[in-house]
Amino acid sequence: MSRDGDPLQPVGSVVDATPAARPDATGLAGRYCRIEKLDPARHGDALWQAMKGDDGLWTYMANGPFADGKVFANWLDESAVRLDPHAYAVCDFASGAAEGIVTLMEIRPAMRAIEMGSIVYSRRLQRTPKATEAQYLVARHVFETLGYRRYEWKCNALNAPSRRAALRLGFTFEGIFRQHMIVKGRNRDTAWFSMLDSEWPARKAAFEAWLDPANFDAAGRQKRPLAAAGDQT
Repeated sequence: MSRDGDPLQPVGSVVDATPAARPDATGLAGRYCRIEKLDPARHGDALWQAMKGDDGLWTYMANGPFADGKVFANWLDESAVRLDPHAYAVCDFASGAAEGIVTLMEIRPAMRAIEMGSIVYSRRLQRTPKATEAQYLVARHVFETLGYRRYEWKCNALNAPSRRAALRLGFTFEGIFRQHMIVKGRNRDTAWFSMLDSEWPARKAAFEAWLDPANFDAAGRQKRPLAAAGDQT
């Protein structure tokens, strides 16, 4: 498309410019987990018990590790009151215990763009259906309820597990922002990924096929990986 028919001045297609909604305290329920607005009084003790002493969880994070439960609690208190980043607890559906944190950040309603970031999964949450379902629930909320058209994932370019997770979850790699940040006194090159609203229906189908109980054997092992679940070939 070009402005006034001038082929020398191409412009983007017309899109719905209605601003997206900001995240709120709405809870999200799945089969394996619940996503709840982070509440230190309700989630703090369980999160500390799940994460204490595990310094490796914080290597690529801007905060942590934490010397003791009081310092951790202070950080949770600060995180819970912020509107951007907007933090949630990932809770086991059966027990209700909080086992991880996910965050919506870089919230730009006018641009209809938002980022999933500052993900901290305890070891008991990692590599479980709950971990994947948490990402599905938030992505579905972002696209279908809040009305965003661009969903971002950014991580330290050296964080290989996060980069693999982004690709597994259906995000597209967009490139490296060199010397993007200074974190804990160290350089951070940042890997950028995105998922678009036009891509969400196929990503949603892949998530739902993978999360189906029929995709797991009696020992809880997946039969088909997430990427294969979404393969239409």
